[in-house]
Amino acid sequence: MAEELERGIKEITQAVNCDPDALIDILLEVQRRFRAVSPEAVDLIAKELDIPRIRVEDTATFYSVFSRRPQGQIVIRIGDDIIDEFKGSDDIIRALIEELGIEPGQTTTDGLFSLVKIPYIGIPDQAPSLMINSVILSNVRSESVPGIVRHLRETNDPQTLVTSTGDGNNSHELVRSMINNNIRIKGPVLFGKYTRGASVKKALVMSAEEIIAGVKKAKLRGRGGAGFPTGMKWEFGRKAGSGRERYVFCNADEGEPGTFKDRVLLTERADLMFDGMTICAYATGALHGILYLRFEYSYLREFLEYVLEQRRREGLLGKSIGGTGDFDFDIRIQLGAGAYVCGEETGMIDSCEGRRGDPKNRPPFPVQKGFRGLPTIINNVETFCCAARIVEKGAEWFSSMGSGTCPGTKLLSVCGDCDYPGIYEVPFGIRLNDLLKIAGASDPYAVVVGGASGLIVGKDNYSRSISYDDLSTSGAVIVLNKERDLFRVVEKFTDFFMDESCGHCTPCRVGTYLLRMRLKDIREGRGSESDISYLEHLGKVMKTASRCALGQVAPNPVFSTLKSFRSIYDDKFIKPESGRKASFDIYNSIVEAEKIAGRKSTCFPH
Repeated sequence: MAEELERGIKEITQAVNCDPDALIDILLEVQRRFRAVSPEAVDLIAKELDIPRIRVEDTATFYSVFSRRPQGQIVIRIGDDIIDEFKGSDDIIRALIEELGIEPGQTTTDGLFSLVKIPYIGIPDQAPSLMINSVILSNVRSESVPGIVRHLRETNDPQTLVTSTGDGNNSHELVRSMINNNIRIKGPVLFGKYTRGASVKKALVMSAEEIIAGVKKAKLRGRGGAGFPTGMKWEFGRKAGSGRERYVFCNADEGEPGTFKDRVLLTERADLMFDGMTICAYATGALHGILYLRFEYSYLREFLEYVLEQRRREGLLGKSIGGTGDFDFDIRIQLGAGAYVCGEETGMIDSCEGRRGDPKNRPPFPVQKGFRGLPTIINNVETFCCAARIVEKGAEWFSSMGSGTCPGTKLLSVCGDCDYPGIYEVPFGIRLNDLLKIAGASDPYAVVVGGASGLIVGKDNYSRSISYDDLSTSGAVIVLNKERDLFRVVEKFTDFFMDESCGHCTPCRVGTYLLRMRLKDIREGRGSESDISYLEHLGKVMKTASRCALGQVAPNPVFSTLKSFRSIYDDKFIKPESGRKASFDIYNSIVEAEKIAGRKSTCFPH
């Protein structure tokens, strides 16, 4: 085995020319081939790449995909997000535990199965879902689990579980996924009639300055949530480091619970996205592009590679694009390895450099100093799609839609308690209550706008508009009815941020833990009115002192529910007549001590 491991790692590292920046790819292949990134593998990788062992160790232990101990040939991952939970994932987990005889995080003794909980698969419109190796099963029911396990034991091939495929390119021979796009409203920008390369060909007869001016005139803002003006970012990138190489990154690390719009765009509008990246490269002087694809969407990778190869054959990528003779640009796909924080642009750059995702203080911004220290322009999938359409159809066409300050359309991912979960391309400025009506949300109790990092709003906010000036969202809209435990939603989102924190700064690393522990106290009846001021103060510290956006938005679920749903806290507080708050539970502490000591207490009644 030792010789096989050494030989395999030599092959894997030499295939990428022993480039340390390719460490994520190396670790992914080692995990796939040997089912683990063992301490021995870490030693060998460090030796082959001629880098310190601690760098390999640091990266391998940061990402959730990598395992120190061998995983099963078949890894069953189940989404641990709030929508999957509300739709029955707990019942599926119990059924899997019964069928496999293992708990989450364990592997069967025969080495065939591993069971793993992951924060978010990205299919909340078809929840509950399972990710079996790279195959996604949607709308899973607990009663179907025995048959799934039996089939896997017989075939050892998760792909054969897909007996029928979804719509659009989900049925493509390189995808063959049972997922449906669920496109409910096709707007003119993202889903209008489009020909591959049309916008690139138009861009090539324009100057870089004209392209950037057009994007600025259209007032396109980044569709990732922050809403930074896209034309301004491209202009900064073009002017940064005159004469130096530049990179264009597309952020397809869609890890925000409740968001799945990029999944659909990657499936149905990959060419439009690649056109946008290519136009950005032409306008900014970049030679290289990277699509950062989240691990959970790895089932799309082969298809996306095929689309890239088509573009190369047609002269839309590679040397002398469009026959211009002086515009060279190509794109590669970088697969992530399971880390929400890598959706933050500096964390993403770290990941592409083969490091743990570690968000940086800014300035310098990535457009000044990004990948490999070079100017790097980063936008998300939807933004690049919009930019391509602006070049093709004109700034006036784009800005004729939406609201004055937020022109164009917005792609929204709607899920939860509604009749028509799915994708909606709507004009910016649409009222939330109009969207809810279209989606068939008859009597929503609460709506999560923007996913875990967004706001949880009630009926008094339903007349507000979806825009950067009012209710801002990266795309997620989660509908919750009166039957849902809203306090559980807050707990689940806080768990998510606690687990996904990179751990670098104290306000986020410790703050998320303290938030969660105080919520636990309130849940278990040990809370009081004083906890409100504690939560508010702690949240403010996290917002002002955290290093990156993750720690800054982590208190949002608490803040927004304290504002709009205060009763979910008040109902759990101890009553004044019951005495002082019990901050120490002696029974639970003694039970824990008994477990550690391995014996029963003789002075405490059981």
